[in-house]
Amino acid sequence: MGLQLRAGLGLEPWSVLNQGISRHTGLSIGTVTIVSGALILLLWIPLRQRPGLGTVSNVIILGLVMDATLTLLPPLSALGARVPLLALAITLNGVATGLYISARFGPGPRDGLMTGLHRRTGRPLRLVRTCIEVTVLAVGFVLGGSVGVGTVLYALAIGPLAQFFLRFFALSEPEGAPSPVVARGTASRKRATPPE
Repeated sequence: MGLQLRAGLGLEPWSVLNQGISRHTGLSIGTVTIVSGALILLLWIPLRQRPGLGTVSNVIILGLVMDATLTLLPPLSALGARVPLLALAITLNGVATGLYISARFGPGPRDGLMTGLHRRTGRPLRLVRTCIEVTVLAVGFVLGGSVGVGTVLYALAIGPLAQFFLRFFALSEPEGAPSPVVARGTASRKRATPPE
């Protein structure tokens, strides 16, 4: 998230929302990220998502690392450096999503919202994630968050990337055992399998 901000070609949708909130509250974007992550956990209750060590770590560490990245990496001016940085940032976010959710210590608040809605609705993971990103982007834009080509690329790419890397890093399950990661196109009452 910090790398995408430094690329200066548009924030990812959740950061658009957090930046918009930051502009209205005077809090740093990292602090808003931590607070919003904690508030998103309330949306887990009707989805029957269970937090874990990964959930708590995500809430705390994500904002701190973002603030540290922004402190250590100066803004870039050359487009030749900013475009690859944007591509790297989006890809790394997809890889990170697949890695840490597959570790089964609990998804972060935003990813838990994605996996919870996926399990409850049976809709493809990539579709659920894209709908969440577009909704968050719209609210963040109204609040004054920065939107650019990188924002659109992220919103459209992160769902398919997350789904791909969740499959890529998925740990094998015993025959017939439900996947603790995500379900495939069925509501949560049916047997869960790796993501589509």
